[in-house]
Amino acid sequence: MPDSYFMMFKFDGPALFDLFVLAACWIGFGVILVMGKRGATKVDAKRNPVSRWGFALQGLGYAICFGFPRRDLSPIVPMPKVSEVLLAITIATIGIVSVSICYIAARTLGKHWALVARVTEGHELVMEGPYAHVRNPIYLAMFGMLVATGLTVSRWQALLAGILVFLIGNDIRIRSEESLLRETFAAKFDDYASRVPAMFPRLF
Repeated sequence: MPDSYFMMFKFDGPALFDLFVLAACWIGFGVILVMGKRGATKVDAKRNPVSRWGFALQGLGYAICFGFPRRDLSPIVPMPKVSEVLLAITIATIGIVSVSICYIAARTLGKHWALVARVTEGHELVMEGPYAHVRNPIYLAMFGMLVATGLTVSRWQALLAGILVFLIGNDIRIRSEESLLRETFAAKFDDYASRVPAMFPRLF
């Protein structure tokens, strides 16, 4: 980003800490996406182009959060200094955990990695690793990065709007991808979906 983008902000310790952690997390996230795509199978058996609309809305959610920043990077709502430090630690944790989930999920997917809904020749239904807890762990990681980004730089209104737009796009992608999986794996996928939540893990 240009220097003028950062010159509009006033930094304190927790805000600067979160900016560095968030920048590192986004770099790591980008590397994982690129490396995952390189290792993916190139030939599709089936593809659902509707998922591209979901992908676009997810991207718009991020754009909303980045596009309406707080000029003073104090906490997103007023709070005592101790709470501000705890929030900074929470934001950093969300970012680091999100990147970790994305990395593990990408490694687990291997050749089945894809940015749009598709199945490949010899496609296998991945149900191990993070996929044993949620059916779409990479989308959970993407959501975590959105929240961490919004809490660090966005106005609260932009964060809420970004979350709403992202979740709409997320729903489109999940539905389009899972329709292909149901066509391919039938009862096997239905059984998996009945046991494992779509994106947010069950707490109990």
